[in-house]
Amino acid sequence: MQNSVLERTEITSNKSKQKNMNMKQYGMILALIAVFLIFALMTGGKNTTPININNLIMQNGYVIILAVGMLLCVLTGNVDLGVGSVVATCGAVAGTLIVDLGVATPLAMLASLVVGVLMGCFVGFFVSKLEIPPFIVTLASMLMGRGICYVILKSQTKGPLPADYNWISTGFLPNYKVGNVDLVSIFVGLAICAFIIIGEIRSVRTAKKHDLPTIPTWQLIAKDAIICGIVMFFFYKLGSYKGIPVLLILLAIVVVIYNFITTKTVAGRQIYALGGNAKAARLSGINTQKVYFWVYANMGLLCGLAGIVLSARNQSATPKAGDGFEMDAIASCYIGGAATAGGVGTVFGAVVGALIMGVLNNGMSLAGFDTNVQKIVKGAVLLGAVTIDLVSKRKKG
Repeated sequence: MQNSVLERTEITSNKSKQKNMNMKQYGMILALIAVFLIFALMTGGKNTTPININNLIMQNGYVIILAVGMLLCVLTGNVDLGVGSVVATCGAVAGTLIVDLGVATPLAMLASLVVGVLMGCFVGFFVSKLEIPPFIVTLASMLMGRGICYVILKSQTKGPLPADYNWISTGFLPNYKVGNVDLVSIFVGLAICAFIIIGEIRSVRTAKKHDLPTIPTWQLIAKDAIICGIVMFFFYKLGSYKGIPVLLILLAIVVVIYNFITTKTVAGRQIYALGGNAKAARLSGINTQKVYFWVYANMGLLCGLAGIVLSARNQSATPKAGDGFEMDAIASCYIGGAATAGGVGTVFGAVVGALIMGVLNNGMSLAGFDTNVQKIVKGAVLLGAVTIDLVSKRKKG
């Protein structure tokens, strides 16, 4: 009798330590899937073809890079309006060095990154040391950067750029096809799925070890099955084309590094603290000037990288490059869940936001939407994301 009572008590206790999955965490991923499926129906599946999946990476690689850097600015409660011009300038530097001066590709790329960092430090100095509002400083850098780009290029296009330079944006990893599918792509997809499942098992074990509530097993299985299904669909499509793009590897490295910085380092915690409450951050001993400076210097570095990727994809450096990129980067952060006041947001959220923007652009182009209508839709999506964020916060308040 006592044993049965103890068993019932244990079962009740275990059930009380379970919690349902918080679907809000996966809201943007579900939105991304929904948008992709809608355009699949509207275009008759054109956006699901292997070549189009590859194009999604090629077309949005530089936006993802900029969105990751912009996230750090947004976390401080600010934005950088000059990223498009800095991207163009960095690409112009690399293109001019290679085409006009015959500089080797590695040195030209390094010069592009250095120019980006210097322009980021320029913004960081005025923001951190002179305490001029970032909106004003970055607006000035937008105008100045575009002018510098035109001066460097002399209003001309520099190209074509050599194949070893373009490889970073148009190249593919070696592939081993069996039939029409690359085995390397399939193997990478399976490895990612295994990593996801192992991470899930470890998190459940850790929660049980510390007597914390866990998500019901069937919910975890359903979630992982959907995520792994998406991963395998993505890599199968890549494998059916030319394999894994070099740009995808570069993007993965950038995302992993900055996710680690924002979640596992003191510097990352300081950014969140500054965005959450700047006065409290200063009183707690955080050097807010230093944080502002390195955030904008880092934005310049990623602009240099995006400039290389863009010019490599275009196989030339053009004066109009990067036009409007700042809007796509900022929108990606807010659509991905970053708070307008700062202090809230994730690298993966910014990446998902950039992918939503990319799928929207790609889908509307395939569906034959007018470019002006595309701008209206993108603006409405951005406004809706920010409105939902602010309204939900007011309700919580």
